[in-house]
Amino acid sequence: MGRKVFVSYKYADTLVQDLGVYEYNLLGNRVAVKTKVRDYVNNLSDILDREDHIYKGENDGESLAGFSDEHIASKLRDKIYDSSITIVLISKGMKEIWMAEKDQWIPWEISYSLREPNRNGRKSLSNGILAIVLPDEWGSYSYFLNNNTICNCTNYDTLFLFQILRDNMFNQKNPETNICTNGSIIYKGEFSYIKTVKWEDFKSMPNYYLNKAIELRDKKDEYKITKTIE
Repeated sequence: MGRKVFVSYKYADTLVQDLGVYEYNLLGNRVAVKTKVRDYVNNLSDILDREDHIYKGENDGESLAGFSDEHIASKLRDKIYDSSITIVLISKGMKEIWMAEKDQWIPWEISYSLREPNRNGRKSLSNGILAIVLPDEWGSYSYFLNNNTICNCTNYDTLFLFQILRDNMFNQKNPETNICTNGSIIYKGEFSYIKTVKWEDFKSMPNYYLNKAIELRDKKDEYKITKTIE
């Protein structure tokens, strides 16, 4: 069954792997341009359409500084309300480190995706959330994901993320864990409410990962969910 999918991303981030994007200049010449996250969204929209899902959401890069919570809510309610999955594209330059998180779109979009608003007597469920990690300009995922050969696991650099994303990863109430030989804790199974997948893996099995996001949403009581922005 097709699902309505809201997509959260940093529109103009260019710290991503080149996709060979061309545009026409004022002289009518076809020239190569720097790939932006928006170009990945175009590909993602094609994938969703091919699998009979409905893409929702756009991000025009408007600054939120000085806007009230109600103003922001009015922009997000209708976009997110009837979707069941939110995809957040993790990219190297997704976060403006000198700007307050409450003044950036992505934290608000995740917050509203997790809320359960009432409308016309009907309560909307929280969205399942899928984090798709995009390759950086060198084709690497190591800015966020690293292979730990000692513990045979993947390390997540969650400190890189917005707080609301960090809070909803490694948040299973009763996780299954092991201790590595170096003393590190290894998490097993579905330890995060937000499922994380590399772009290349998502492209090969989109429905598997979209269904996984719904599966985790339906088990949300097993996770400590954070819905608000600090």
